[in-house]
Amino acid sequence: MLRAVALLLLACMGVPGPVQAGTAAAWDALREGRAVLLLRHATAPGMGDPANFALGDCSTQRNLDRRGREQARRWGHLLRSQGIARPRLLSSRWCRARDTAQELGLGAVEPLPALDSFFADRTRAAAQTAQLVEAVNALMSGTVMVLVSHQVNITALTGVYPASGEGLILARPLRVPARVLARIAPP
Repeated sequence: MLRAVALLLLACMGVPGPVQAGTAAAWDALREGRAVLLLRHATAPGMGDPANFALGDCSTQRNLDRRGREQARRWGHLLRSQGIARPRLLSSRWCRARDTAQELGLGAVEPLPALDSFFADRTRAAAQTAQLVEAVNALMSGTVMVLVSHQVNITALTGVYPASGEGLILARPLRVPARVLARIAPP
């Protein structure tokens, strides 16, 4: 009884639960390729990247910690439990995003530069967000997709400031701002 009351209070406050009661239609849309799942990379302690950051060298980047890797694996379990076992996985080229996608354990990960972080150069936000929308909308309708990116990218596209490892199910075709069908808390 107390659990039910707590869940009801959280739902009324807009706080996402692991899978909210109102998300069934969003999961259906994702399974049918009428929506995409956009994940913020899993937990990687810190903010931004070090001054010596190099895209091709993970040792110079902020990376997932043990908790982040476990969080990403839990996302993989959640997706499989929702009937999503072999989605098209597209990721930022940053190691923490790519590693999140790989830890899902759902297949090969494809880099998509439009998902790369523009934290260090926010002047790219509008153009890069438009590129992301165009790239996703160009993919065949009905394709089940999971995208892994960064907070700044997700906020530019949706207006939502997601937690590390949080996912948003977005209606297709994408637009700016994207239509958020559901927010899924990190599992």
